[in-house]
Amino acid sequence: MLTNMRSPETYFQAAFRVQSPWTVKGDNGEEEIIKQECYVFDFALDRSLRMVSDYSCRLSTGNVSPEQKVGEFIDFLPVLAYDGSAMKQVSAAEILDIAMAGTSATLLARRWESALLVNVDNDTLSRILNNEEALRALMSIEGFRSLNQDIETIINKSEAVKKAKKQAAEEDRGLTKKEKKELSEEEKEYKSKRKEIQEKLIKFATRIPVFMYLTDFREQTLQDVITQLEPGLFYKVTGLSVKDFQLLVSLGVFNNGLMNDAVYKLTTGS
Repeated sequence: MLTNMRSPETYFQAAFRVQSPWTVKGDNGEEEIIKQECYVFDFALDRSLRMVSDYSCRLSTGNVSPEQKVGEFIDFLPVLAYDGSAMKQVSAAEILDIAMAGTSATLLARRWESALLVNVDNDTLSRILNNEEALRALMSIEGFRSLNQDIETIINKSEAVKKAKKQAAEEDRGLTKKEKKELSEEEKEYKSKRKEIQEKLIKFATRIPVFMYLTDFREQTLQDVITQLEPGLFYKVTGLSVKDFQLLVSLGVFNNGLMNDAVYKLTTGS
């Protein structure tokens, strides 16, 4: 059933489905649980443990280490290993160790180039625009001089395009060639600017692992990066103060959960 499954959601949907209890009604009318326990066997060890690691880290966005997230997940779906004579439960630390085995430094570094690490949706951009400190912090980064104007363009034009399309749908009519051309040009403009901001934020994010290699600390979560570090060195490497970075994380500019995962895997993988 699990052959060739690559999506964690599909994988665990199948796993949890077979755990549904099998009940029957006894002669006295009371329900009796026939299936007390259920086991899912997967012979693709690396894949199954990586699924556990990735899925559990995605489920929780709290500022806790991946080991804690995996630990909470396996309370509901314990992972057992056959050691030659008996089955024993595998700990969260062991799952992460096995899942990370063989992952190259290059692959670990690529996690910091992912578009998933940053948020550039309208809600996040609006929060930046309405926060003078956040706007000032981002504009201090190289390449963000016209950020204020770019964010306004993205929000205004994307909302205008959405409104025009909705209005046409409500009036039950198609767009004219002129309207389509105008909307297409506006879409291209705001999507291009959104992409540009996203790429610059990713470029900034890639400086964090550089800082982590230079510092003496061994971080477990993004909170560790923010609080247990050398402020002067962090500013030199990233171009932002610790306070400014913490503010941007709190506004959701950076994906806290995925960055926690990247921080943990970079330190344990290195």
